[in-house]
Amino acid sequence: MSVLVDDDTRVVVQGITGGEGKFHAEQMIEYGTNVVAGAVPGKGGQEAAGVPVYDTVHEAVEEENADTSVIFVPPAFAGDAIFEALDSELDLAVAITEGIPTQDMAKVNKRLSETDTRLIGPNCPGLITPGEAKLGILPGNIFSDGKVGLVSRSGTLTYQVVDNLTNRGIGQTTAIGIGGDPIIGTDFVDALELFENDDETEAIVMCGEIGGEDEEEAAAFIDEHVDTPVAGFIAGRTAPPGKRMGHAGAIVSGSGTGTAESKISALNDAGVPVGDTPEEVADHIEEFLG
Repeated sequence: MSVLVDDDTRVVVQGITGGEGKFHAEQMIEYGTNVVAGAVPGKGGQEAAGVPVYDTVHEAVEEENADTSVIFVPPAFAGDAIFEALDSELDLAVAITEGIPTQDMAKVNKRLSETDTRLIGPNCPGLITPGEAKLGILPGNIFSDGKVGLVSRSGTLTYQVVDNLTNRGIGQTTAIGIGGDPIIGTDFVDALELFENDDETEAIVMCGEIGGEDEEEAAAFIDEHVDTPVAGFIAGRTAPPGKRMGHAGAIVSGSGTGTAESKISALNDAGVPVGDTPEEVADHIEEFLG
């Protein structure tokens, strides 16, 4: 079983005629993802990556029965692209774009709360259900089908952990990169709830990083609501206060919250072992699965 995406998912790629959009659309199709259309204003009637291009997402929904979008649109226009996905009443929208202005995402977040669409990202690598479909930029070759759900703020860290799991013969149900921006759609708690409710996910990996309080909130949720065993990893342990470490959300204020130590402590208190390395995370998962 999987969460959010499988081989029945029908995908429209927003920004498919751009360099990144076209390249990754082709990669998704090669993996087996059911990409049915692209959407680019003013480019309707063309073809890209072997699929028809429409002027709007709404047309892709009407003509190709698309239910999910992947967004490769430049930052200045990506907020509007997400609004278009929401207005088209898609089941899922995945915003890969990095650098969307925070004020644009604040407006998106308000609109999102009024819809039934689930948003992944922005500034994320996407998500993948191994052997069925991948949405975004994840390297499909390192993933394998199995029993471990994974949620992460960092794309690179996702790849490191998954590579360790796969090399030990431990596959994944679905891996979700939620993104590292201050304002995102799906967060740790949302993803943990999805995996907890998935009968085939027998263990969960949660990869966090310094900054914000999302991991602490996730730890509280795990303590109260998650029976599936969870292993964790927190990146940025050596980052000095006030220093940005790659992600806009990965800034420690110096107030004692958002530090690696506070996150690790919260997870440990919730019964979640936190690995010092991706290899140790895989060790914990092996123990969980017996």
